[in-house]
Amino acid sequence: MTELDSAATQSAGSTDDGTPLGLAALLAGTLLGTVSNNIVNVPLGAILDDFDAPLGNGVFVAVGFLVCFAAALPLAGWLGDRFGRRRVYCVSLVATAVCAVGAATAPSLPVLVAWRSVGGIAVAALSPPVMGLITWMFSGQRRGRALGAWASVNGVGQAIGPTVGGVLAGTWGWRWIFVPLVPVALAGLIGTLRHVPRYPGAAIPFDLPGAVSLTVGSALLMGGVAILPQPDLPWWVALACLAVSAAVLGWFVWHCLRAPHPFVDVRLAAESRFARSCLAAFAQMFCLGATLLAVPLYLVSGAVSVATAGLVLFALPATMALLAPFVGRWLDRLGPRRVLRTGLVLLIAAEGALVAAVWRPQPVLGVLVGVLLASGVGVALVQTPAATGATRSPAGASGTGLGLFNLVRFGGAAVGAAWVAVALEFSGFPTVFGVAAAMAALGLAGSFVGPDPV
Repeated sequence: MTELDSAATQSAGSTDDGTPLGLAALLAGTLLGTVSNNIVNVPLGAILDDFDAPLGNGVFVAVGFLVCFAAALPLAGWLGDRFGRRRVYCVSLVATAVCAVGAATAPSLPVLVAWRSVGGIAVAALSPPVMGLITWMFSGQRRGRALGAWASVNGVGQAIGPTVGGVLAGTWGWRWIFVPLVPVALAGLIGTLRHVPRYPGAAIPFDLPGAVSLTVGSALLMGGVAILPQPDLPWWVALACLAVSAAVLGWFVWHCLRAPHPFVDVRLAAESRFARSCLAAFAQMFCLGATLLAVPLYLVSGAVSVATAGLVLFALPATMALLAPFVGRWLDRLGPRRVLRTGLVLLIAAEGALVAAVWRPQPVLGVLVGVLLASGVGVALVQTPAATGATRSPAGASGTGLGLFNLVRFGGAAVGAAWVAVALEFSGFPTVFGVAAAMAALGLAGSFVGPDPV
């Protein structure tokens, strides 16, 4: 993000010698991170029953992971630039496997939340290195195809995570949902060591005040939303977290505008292409995070089995995975912003349809599957253009830039998941999806800002 960071990144060069096996090793980490994120969504009710905990406390099994994950992303990007992206990626794979074992053996809900939260930090070190290594290893049309594969695997992870979690929890119990994460991590580690070139680190300065303020401010923002429905905490605690978050993030911007080597060059981050890509990604992930958590809760509350809920939810991410390889081709033919806007319009319509669908206390599975299919199309049409716009912008040229983009992107998922608990505590399922539709509309409005192509 700074001139020195960019120089360091450029000094590493671009190998343009990425192989299918090298790409597969990196996509294993993408799959691992996505599945780690959403594998608890469907079994969450079973986890709450096992520990006899209310939703306000139990939602931190999902939200704690997302908050720590999203807040740590910019720092993970810097670590990749400083110590080598491949090295950081390998360490993250091992740490994620360890956290999966810890979560599977957790004796209490607080211990489970702790392991999930640490696991979120471990997984955070997967995303920026993966995007950076793909950009480094592939160029031209090969890069577009590689990013299309990355988007497809994101969809696959979204598809199999809730489904596998529901099936495993329904068959052997919720603890088994974490077991498949270990072999995926080990396979990614072996493939990376064999087929991914070494990425040289660079001696770049570390802006400690900037890194701490961004991480803490982001965590307080997402955590403040998450603790609003907590039955054991007064409402003013959440508001205090949000107020402190605003102050810390404001100071972070002020500091980065004046520091000689800021952690994030906020001037580049404000560039229209990067900013609207971030806004669209936030809106898309807010809708995705809220939908993937709220729909199974709605189904289970309507006496639908956990396994069936996982299969119904499969429609959304499966559509994402199927369409992702084609979206990259449509970008060149139709234009990135046209594809992006089409996806956001579909998300608005799908979330609005979910508002109508969940008014009924008894779920109509066919209707829900149809709406989830439309939502999956919308997510697929937003995900690739937003990621492409971020990686093509000046801000996306360094690890901290990619980390900031992923912070915003997965921050959307964290806030969306936390919003589910807030809405269900004070209102109901229709409110969940009504606000998600409004968030998609905000992303659509942002896509009209600025003259540069996404």
